Amino acid sequence: MLTSYAAHFDTPAGYLDFARFGPPSREVVDATARALTDSARAGHTTVDGLMRAEVTARETAARLAGTDARHTVLLPNASTGLFHAALGIPEGTVLVPRGDFPANHYPWRRTAGLGRVTPRWLDPEPGGGVTPELVRAALTEDVVALSVSAVDFRTGFRADLARLREAIGPDRLLVVDAIQAFGAAELPWDAADVVVAGGQKWLRAGWATGFATLSDRALETLEPVLTGWTGVAEAGLFDGAEHPPVPDAGRWSITNLSPVTAAAFAAALDLVERHTVVAIEAAIAERAGELAEAVRACGGRVLSPTDPARRAGILSFTVPDRDPALVAKALHAEGVTPTVRADSLRFSPHASTPPEVSDRVTAALSAFRD
Repeated sequence: MLTSYAAHFDTPAGYLDFARFGPPSREVVDATARALTDSARAGHTTVDGLMRAEVTARETAARLAGTDARHTVLLPNASTGLFHAALGIPEGTVLVPRGDFPANHYPWRRTAGLGRVTPRWLDPEPGGGVTPELVRAALTEDVVALSVSAVDFRTGFRADLARLREAIGPDRLLVVDAIQAFGAAELPWDAADVVVAGGQKWLRAGWATGFATLSDRALETLEPVLTGWTGVAEAGLFDGAEHPPVPDAGRWSITNLSPVTAAAFAAALDLVERHTVVAIEAAIAERAGELAEAVRACGGRVLSPTDPARRAGILSFTVPDRDPALVAKALHAEGVTPTVRADSLRFSPHASTPPEVSDRVTAALSAFRD
């Protein structure tokens, strides 16, 4: 456990569902309360003051992504960014993993319905994830982009973004859904042309928070189809004319975001930056390794990659011949909160998860040992 980081949270020790939702820190809760309180006491400086949080959050997100504010835009969620990318991409074929979370499916399905792109569905081996070899085998001249999750939501498989970039070459776009990785796994984000992430999971910022980064290639290639009034030049000039989109990532802005959620996002990102992704990732990996041992010792079958270098914080497993719902009931009795799927369960610890959680898991799963 990263003690200095854990001290900022009040999350129960047995909470292992960060891949679904990351309970926020006290700083995030306080920042939200302050922003709401300030908005309730509105004066002539209130709105402008509250909106400064967006600048702070954007700059911090950019630093964590290894880029700058010009290439970064805040968004209310990851799906908004994926729809921006899908609607703006040149006509052609886009490679998409069939097993990805649906947020990375529907933008391409909807764009296909408009006759703009054709999704080509990739079928990785179970637990294998999207590999450069799989991508190379699917490449044809009409392929214009690859859209992939940085970390697979089912198994925690970590995509090798640098090698995926090499596989598709310099002229195709690499679109990355980073929601299951950003802030909890150190990846080469600069290999991607588009990185989108929501802040409600590993960043622990609460709902309605997120961002995207766009490479120079993305800014040059993607049409700003969804640009709204806040994403254009001279946005404050209400002259009835159509203004051109701004030249930077701000062109993905549709309208003003909530300054309350921006304040929460800024506080969450600051906490990650201060404790560093490297330290957070190491703490998560240690806890995930201990949980994997506990599952195996009780006869469970781990579905996630066994090599820690190929896996991020997610640990999926089954207990053979046992209904996941019944296994979950036993875990709940020990104060453990997993993700429950129809065919499996998922643990996703964070850097604040204490070591004692493995003992709770062992106590719960021992009842199913043959």
